[in-house]
Amino acid sequence: MAKSDSPKGIRLSRRQALMLSATAGLGLALGKPAHASDSTKTGAHQEPGTVSTPSSAVAKTRYGKVRGFVDGDVFTFKGVPYGQNTGGENRWLPAKPPVPWTDEYPALIYGANCPQTLHNWTAIEQTFIQDWDDGWQSEDMLKLNIWTPSLSGNRPVMFYIHGGGFQFGSAYELPAQDGAQQARHHDIVSITVNHRLNGLGFLDVSEIGGADYADSVNVGMTDLVAALQWVRENIANFGGNPDNVMIYGQSGGGGKVAALMGMPSAKGLFHRAAIQSGGGFYGPSDESKAFARQLVKHLGIAPNDIATLQKMDWAKLNAATDATQAEMPMRNLPFGPMPGPPTRFWMPTLDGKVIPVRSFQDGAPEITKDVPMMIGSVSEEGNNMASRPTEEQWRAGLVKMYGEAKGKTLADAMKKAHPNKNIRTLSYMCGGGGILNALSVRNSVVNMAKMKHDLHAAPVYTYYFSWQTKILDGVPGAWHTSDLQFCFDNTKRCEQGTGNTPEAQALAKKMATAWANFARTGNPSQPGLAWTPSDPERNQTMVWNDDSRMVDDPEGELRKIILS
Repeated sequence: MAKSDSPKGIRLSRRQALMLSATAGLGLALGKPAHASDSTKTGAHQEPGTVSTPSSAVAKTRYGKVRGFVDGDVFTFKGVPYGQNTGGENRWLPAKPPVPWTDEYPALIYGANCPQTLHNWTAIEQTFIQDWDDGWQSEDMLKLNIWTPSLSGNRPVMFYIHGGGFQFGSAYELPAQDGAQQARHHDIVSITVNHRLNGLGFLDVSEIGGADYADSVNVGMTDLVAALQWVRENIANFGGNPDNVMIYGQSGGGGKVAALMGMPSAKGLFHRAAIQSGGGFYGPSDESKAFARQLVKHLGIAPNDIATLQKMDWAKLNAATDATQAEMPMRNLPFGPMPGPPTRFWMPTLDGKVIPVRSFQDGAPEITKDVPMMIGSVSEEGNNMASRPTEEQWRAGLVKMYGEAKGKTLADAMKKAHPNKNIRTLSYMCGGGGILNALSVRNSVVNMAKMKHDLHAAPVYTYYFSWQTKILDGVPGAWHTSDLQFCFDNTKRCEQGTGNTPEAQALAKKMATAWANFARTGNPSQPGLAWTPSDPERNQTMVWNDDSRMVDDPEGELRKIILS
């Protein structure tokens, strides 16, 4: 990623760089630790309301009662434990069930986020439109958040998994992820979840700790299975239907959805699935073991000294894993060599047990063939507000990436297809790199949809979000994560990105209705807006903008230039 042309050469920050793999939707953190911002805000909603903590806002779980609050007319429970503290002796072990409690548990604020490198808050325009919230950090982070219209009933459950690759992010990092509007207007139970990330969730210490740590390399994923098991056991007490659960995630969260669909331990815990700007991406077991051996060598500890690793302060461990990544051989990823340090993404590992298949990398998994799917992307996936290329610089980047003939053809075709977009916005669609590339992500959507279609079982629906914000003169376009503001029906809470215009509100109502209908029935159609399944011949796709409609293969000509 090139340095910014803005003052002081500031780079894009989503931990300084938000990188989207053309095949996986992974984020990579390259920044230094910084102080967090406001950590437990409740956010605004679009109609006036009051907050109360009545005795009716108490729900039972199998571990004890939890007291939440009522925000307007939505029962809200934040920071509900689904597992024990993962620190100390529990580090790298599978999640343990919560210890039962006697008194009411105060489920009033968001729980801790997995320790991670925080934003440095220097990418001003990017931070403004996305309105990040780093929150607070602890290894006691196995918590989930619930919004529901009522504690009785049998509503569909929408279980959202956050992005940030497998390295950073949280259930409430973006204001879009607040589930109150979904519950308030779409009669569903909304859930968001935190789990282990980075070296705490994906480090293979099986050779260091022995048999008890056989699954250590994938505990970040088995945490999500534990959360889904918690939902199955408890969500009926929150007005939800445990037999009608939709999992969905954006970017790295989409990668987690892809992985869950191929995990035997997750089978039957969800019934619909959606991948938003993400996909399947997995590391080989031998590489994960080699990394752990190098980490031990780097730290100068004994090869079987698991106790020292478990007692080590997370910040020191994080620094050591970053340094070890820099010592590892350069990885040639599907989209090219990964610049470093670090040279290795944190990701699930193909271990033959927890992760037995490379779901949506090698193909759609058979074990969830009957689960309807939704797969989509946005038009400016590569948005980097700190990047301000001239047309000459943009064209040079495309030529460097694709060669003289293809680069020129692509630039000309993009300008013709989108004559009203300026050069910066076009560069966010497709610039000079293969990682931040919306057209490559479109190719990935088409490829994954074909994998699902070829199972000849449950349908797959695809979408393309191309709504252009008017904020900052419309330059940002539809940036990576922008669809979340709409499918969560949060145009007011996200007004720094949406403007909360009447057009934005109308689109949000349609999109949130489609997501809720998909959760409820497996079909996202609604009156006046039929959404048909996709097939590899036509690639039928719902295009979301002010004129939402079905289109055969949007951006088809452009994405095929890259494949040529």
